[in-house]
Amino acid sequence: MSNDSRTQSLVFGAYFSRILLQEVQTFSPFTRRIQNGQISVDGRVVKDPNAILSGDSVLVYHRLPWKESGVPHLLEVLYEDDDLIALNKPSGLQVLPGGLFQQRTVLTQLCWSVKKQNPPLKSQESHPVPVHRLGRGTSGILLCAKTKVAKTHLAAYFADGTSLVGANRKAELGGTRKISKIYRALVTGLLSEDKVVIDQPIGTVQYPGVAKGLYVASPSGKPALSKVEVLERDGKQNCTLVQVEIESGRPHQIRIHLSFIGHPLLGDPLYIAGGQPRCFDSEIVDESYAQDGGYHKPTNPVPGDCGYYLHAHQIVLSHPTTNEMIYITAPLPSVLRTTYEANSSLESMSVSSAK
Repeated sequence: MSNDSRTQSLVFGAYFSRILLQEVQTFSPFTRRIQNGQISVDGRVVKDPNAILSGDSVLVYHRLPWKESGVPHLLEVLYEDDDLIALNKPSGLQVLPGGLFQQRTVLTQLCWSVKKQNPPLKSQESHPVPVHRLGRGTSGILLCAKTKVAKTHLAAYFADGTSLVGANRKAELGGTRKISKIYRALVTGLLSEDKVVIDQPIGTVQYPGVAKGLYVASPSGKPALSKVEVLERDGKQNCTLVQVEIESGRPHQIRIHLSFIGHPLLGDPLYIAGGQPRCFDSEIVDESYAQDGGYHKPTNPVPGDCGYYLHAHQIVLSHPTTNEMIYITAPLPSVLRTTYEANSSLESMSVSSAK
């Protein structure tokens, strides 16, 4: 994937009598932009913040090319028909544009893939669209709708599952549910119980670097339900491999729920025991990251940071148009396999190479 390397320019008509260039900074942080020679007035580059702008001056801001960090980009197709497509998203790839990633996302790839094809059918969306989200650090199954009807039905599946939890937090998975999602995760510490049901509500708190608030365990939050089953304990590494079935779809639900019971995901840079963030320190802007005064990389951990082990392993759903039951599985990363699964994989490879 490549970024658009063209320099963008923004032109501001000077609708004021006389004003110092440095006073423009009250509208936008122009300090470094002035020093970098990115500001021109009436066609001339100005580096003096004390320069005076007259009433008819035209200020032009030359934005530097947008840059994004390299990320995994290969998307394996696990299932596809005329209505939907299931992708195997790699850890590190963001689903929707936002923050540091505006171009290197799953949605962008879906848009580009359609442009390479012939004009789609009128009944189809302009391109497949994700109907739910996976965290940037989460790998595994991502469902995308290819038609408006499928999009409506699949979105309803996810919403209905969450609303059922709201009606009864202790509800078991029943016939009314049309989708079931099972994850694999590696958590810190050794869970004492083989099965745990977590019904801790999830809400938001103000947090530096997250404009709309950070999702955390909160008694005043919205209902959420996760069913955890221990698959394997590793006493030497002090970690536990678990399977998690979520019956609601709160953002970062698995990370929050497992940390709430004292077992955060191994390597999670954000959530700690109790379902709370590691710190609430005031934000300090990393000036070295974005030289153009654009989007700065937050210094505090944020939800999009990677490092944890979480994989959307299996989804069972009623097909949005045929009602046929569809079973989709995403291959497990080696670190999330049980000892038996790892040995079986090695045996299979040995048999294959011997043929």
